[in-house]
Amino acid sequence: MGTNKKSMSKDKNNSWKRGNSNYKNKKCPFESGTLKIDYKDPRTLQKFISERGKVMPCRISMVSSRKQRALALAIKRARYLALLPYVAN
Repeated sequence: MGTNKKSMSKDKNNSWKRGNSNYKNKKCPFESGTLKIDYKDPRTLQKFISERGKVMPCRISMVSSRKQRALALAIKRARYLALLPYVAN
């Protein structure tokens, strides 16, 4: 009933580690400076809203936490001004 040490080794080829070759670090799209968070730009905000009208979480959209809070606020402002819908059609 012993454990096999070879199967428990920390190898770079194990799929359960984040360091495998299939994992890619994505960066925040707003950090590069090409996109800006603005409530008056519904096309940019629409990219970060799901099909049902919900704000996408930062783990899916790869937006940093600081920019995610600003993005959510901009989406709420755009909804209030009727630039974006509250729910999907």
